Parts: sequence; structure tokens; C-alpha cells
Amino acid sequence: MNILILRYSSIGDIVLTSPVVRCLRKSFPEAEIAFATKSTFRNLVAYNPYLSRFFLLDRDFQHHLSELKAFKPDLIVDLHHNLRTARIKTALRCRSCSFDKLNLEKWLLVNFKWNLMPYRHVVDRYMQTLSGEGVVYDGQGLDFFFPDPYDGGPVYALLPPQNTFTAYAVGGQYGTKKLPADLMRNVLQDMSEPVVLLGDKKDAATIQEAFQDLPGVTNLCGRLDLFGSAAVLRAARRVISHDSGLMHISAALKKPIASLWGNTVPEFGMTPFYPTGISLPSTILEVKDLPCRPCSKIGFETCPRGHFACMRNLDLSTLTEA
Repeated sequence: MNILILRYSSIGDIVLTSPVVRCLRKSFPEAEIAFATKSTFRNLVAYNPYLSRFFLLDRDFQHHLSELKAFKPDLIVDLHHNLRTARIKTALRCRSCSFDKLNLEKWLLVNFKWNLMPYRHVVDRYMQTLSGEGVVYDGQGLDFFFPDPYDGGPVYALLPPQNTFTAYAVGGQYGTKKLPADLMRNVLQDMSEPVVLLGDKKDAATIQEAFQDLPGVTNLCGRLDLFGSAAVLRAARRVISHDSGLMHISAALKKPIASLWGNTVPEFGMTPFYPTGISLPSTILEVKDLPCRPCSKIGFETCPRGHFACMRNLDLSTLTEA
């Protein structure tokens, strides 16, 4: 049996599909299981031992489609469910099951603040996609796989002693998902243990300018690849994160997380997801009952209302507690 899983973006969403891959392998141990995603996210699937192979989409969709056709899947598990995956399913003409994105419910929540979202995590909804195939969730949480071998030595040399620092993932896909720099500085000034900052090259210049004079802060924004950032998370005592891919990698690494929520809301079903029966401190910081929130299911570069109350009104005092 050949099984093809489709999920083309992004970091957090692909990490959240990892239980589907694992549970499919447990249900179909002899199957050829392939994952199709964008080439940008290769490292999220390349080292997954539950996969037989993976397909990467670059710019040539027709070439990508030809590779998928050659795989001859018997079942397509569509966890993206957009126009691109609809084209793939039409072209491959095999049995498929597709993730329900609840676009109407999200639209009503964003535009009218009518909350008709089910009280279910997106991982549970991903697994529900496979209910007709007899695949059930095994309770083991998310997976994140490093290359083998990967000891993280060069990264660890940049860090405070293991388990004595907080990792702060300062990035976010959109500006309205990120704490403003002045508030972030206030948090860092009051921290009682060393902090290591993680982010991409876009974050690096702003962070360096704002925090270069703060003692106990190590700024690694823009200096590490995905595995380097994950190695820092693995070594940290706890993690502070915005609603981002590194938050989900932290959950896969079973780290205590304090997550900050701006324009997006936990009701979308994307909170840190841990294995069943494991109790880890997971603090969700949000401004409840703000009339304009959520203003988007994804985000904006700046607050549409100009006040950015969803982040500026957060009670940040718990972040500074060791």
C-alpha cells in the first residue's frame, strides 16, 4: 500500500502533522508512506523514521506532480486541503481523505466573534481525518527528529550551562503575533536567570539594537538553522514563545512553555500539544474578551486598530518567575 500525505506549509503545521505520520506507520507497518511538502521545509520530514520517502515542491509544480504520479498512491491523506492539493487529488485519481479546515467557523470567529469552533486541538482534527481508515491516536504527542548523529556541540558552546536558562523564541510570521520590543525588553530586564533569544535574520537587527546592553541575554537570532534552534530549545529549562513554529517544536521536545497570544486565539486549536498523561507547565498569556480579537486567523504586520492592545495589555509578570 502506498500512502501519500500532503502538507506544504508551514513549520508549526508540519510539526503538528507528526502524530498522523507515526500512527499511520503503526497501523500500516508494511506500507510505503510518503510526505509531500515545500522544499523550504525539507528538514522537517527528511529525518522522520516513520516515512519511506518524501517529495519536495520547488517552483515546478508539473514536475512535482509527475513525481507524485510515479509514486502511484493508493491513499492520499490531504492535511492541507487547498486548491493545490485539490489539483493533486484530481490528477492522481485515487482514494483520499481530507482535513476539515473549518474555514467558515474561523471566518465567523474573526469577523463576527461568533465562536462555533469545536473544543478540539488541531492534532485531534488531523487524526479525525483518518478515522475512516481505522487509524487512532496513540497518545504520544508530537515528534521532532534531529539528523543522526546530531550532538549540537557547536550550539551548546554558545549557551549558559544546560537547564539554567530560558529560551525565548522572539519570532513570529506576522508582527501582530510578536510582543513589541519595548515590552520584551522590560521582560528581559526582570528575568532572574539567563535568557537565550531565538529568531530569524529579520529579527536579528532589531533584537541586537534593543537588547545588546542587557546582561544575561544571549542573542542567537539569525545565527542558527532549524536544528540549531531546536538544540537550544532542547537544552533550555523552559521556553517563552509567541504563536510560532518554535512553540510547537518546544512541545515536541516536551518543554514547559509560556506562550504569548496576540491577534490569534487558542480557540483556533493550535496551543502547545503534549503527550497524554504528561503534565508540563503550559501557561497561555492572552487578553480575553478584547472586542477586536481575533482580528485575523493568521496575522498582520501592524495592528489594524493601531492600539495593539492584544499584546500591550498582557500581564507579563509570570514570565519573569524562575
